[in-house]
Amino acid sequence: DTVRLCADDIMTRLKLKSYQDTYAVAMAKYGLQRGIDGSKARHKSTQQYYRDIQKLSDDLKAEVVDLQQQKETAQEELRRAKKEIQTEKLKGAATTAAANIAESVGSLFGSNKVKTLERENTALHKEVADHEETIEALQDRIQTMQADHSREIREMQQKHGREIADKDTRHKQEISFLKTVIARAAAWFPYFREMLRIENLCRLVGFDERQTATLVKGKPLEYAGELYSEEHGRKFTTERAGFQVLKDPTDGTKLVLAIDRKPIAEWFKEQFEKLRQNIRRPIQPQRKGKGFKL
Repeated sequence: DTVRLCADDIMTRLKLKSYQDTYAVAMAKYGLQRGIDGSKARHKSTQQYYRDIQKLSDDLKAEVVDLQQQKETAQEELRRAKKEIQTEKLKGAATTAAANIAESVGSLFGSNKVKTLERENTALHKEVADHEETIEALQDRIQTMQADHSREIREMQQKHGREIADKDTRHKQEISFLKTVIARAAAWFPYFREMLRIENLCRLVGFDERQTATLVKGKPLEYAGELYSEEHGRKFTTERAGFQVLKDPTDGTKLVLAIDRKPIAEWFKEQFEKLRQNIRRPIQPQRKGKGFKL
């Protein structure tokens, strides 16, 4: 029937659910919606969130590299086609010259080779025209690929930006909700923040999870071993002693970690002073007795 301070009484599953329900009702006028009751969804950790972002960025980079390689391949085909056309044009010019010469000679000698050269010249011109069409098709293909590539990059960047903005918004809402819950707990239970501070102090001193939980619950603990002082930057050894969380004798709104009913900060100071005295204690020379003359 006595009043006690215990997180197990206030952080129960039903009470936490009630906190979420009442908070959602109070915030409904601002457009904040409550999560699905009983949902088994789990929030991603900050590390997993940034790993997903990094993976998405790597995928985008890989796609950009692939599109760049396709572009370079198309450009290489275009250069090769231009070289072939230039060669064919040279061949066509030579054939035209040969045809003109053959025609002149044929007009003199009546040779039938003129018609053959004309046919070859026509075929070469047709081949050159085909190559020019191929070049135009390759140029159109390159322009299309560049446009598609630019559009895909813009769409991916927009999608990525929206996902990041949505996740940041949800993250801020979660942080705001947790801050509100902590603020309410601190207002309802005056020693809530002090308990969090004492928990951090116990871990800093050197207690493990089980020992820290025992002390935070207000139970006594016997311990023998090393204790770390952040103020003095060193460890001090203690024989088996009793530890317990007590009210600060100078300020009733605060808690202290006590060793044998003494605040641990004072105990650290005493141990450090003893150590300093042992180091600085000079060696006293033995005095000779003066004696008495009779």
